[in-house]
Amino acid sequence: MRSEVRRQEWVHRRELGALPLIKAYVWVALRVGRPLMRLFLYPICLYFMLFAADARKASRAYLARVFGRPARTREVFQHFLTFAACLLDRAFLLNDQKQWFAITVHNEDLLQDIEATGGGCMLFGAHFGSFEVARTVGRQRADLPISLLMYEENAQKIREVLGAINPRLAAEVIGLGRLDSLITVADRLQRGHFIGVLADRNVDGRDLAHCPFLGAKAAFPKGPFRVAMLLQRPIVLMASVYRGGGDYEVYFEQLAPALTQRPPDMEAWIDEVMRRYVQRLEFYCRDAPFNWFNFYDFWL
Repeated sequence: MRSEVRRQEWVHRRELGALPLIKAYVWVALRVGRPLMRLFLYPICLYFMLFAADARKASRAYLARVFGRPARTREVFQHFLTFAACLLDRAFLLNDQKQWFAITVHNEDLLQDIEATGGGCMLFGAHFGSFEVARTVGRQRADLPISLLMYEENAQKIREVLGAINPRLAAEVIGLGRLDSLITVADRLQRGHFIGVLADRNVDGRDLAHCPFLGAKAAFPKGPFRVAMLLQRPIVLMASVYRGGGDYEVYFEQLAPALTQRPPDMEAWIDEVMRRYVQRLEFYCRDAPFNWFNFYDFWL
């Protein structure tokens, strides 16, 4: 029970910035430019190193799992800095200022093959790297719109933030848990949308699968996988990795093909797809460890 409470603490944390402050920050960033704004990340991260004890502790615990040894202070700082850099880049990406970035896409033909079938797909990511980079890739192609499916409480917050940064993008967020959520998702899939889900967090601590992840059991929500099964569209893993500077790499991998009918053992199907998802998420965490952005006690 205590582990579930700790795992859900991120839901109830007070937001660090009010919307007027976010608007002011974005206004300054877009006018000053990315190179100068990046200089401010160092004192900001130093502040959090000194005063965000829970996040610092969570970073050390995670990095120790990835590296197989205690994390060094400079590595924790690098972890915070990577997170801050991706947050800053979101402001530029959401406003289509792509000139600052070099984005390499791997296995894009997988998406093209899915598009050729005439339907969309479920695009599963995590709080890892920058999902916004993948949406930028989608916006570069008019025929590849990407909507984001989130738990309703978080969806409301994200809509407000998107409205503050770029109002036209707020409609791309779908709240999971509303009566019309599945209808909205099914309609957008029918129109060829890709539906993005950050499938590593759960709001209420229910309907979880306990999966081996970086050497210990961690709880992952089954809900997104149930939605994908019900709608019978392909599931694709998306990992958008920040490599430093202005470089990002986006990787796409198929986790499950489109279903033609419900599987005979639905729970076994969900468990198998979740196992693949968690294994590949672990691979990318080891490949780019500072891209993991769950700054709370993730393990049971």
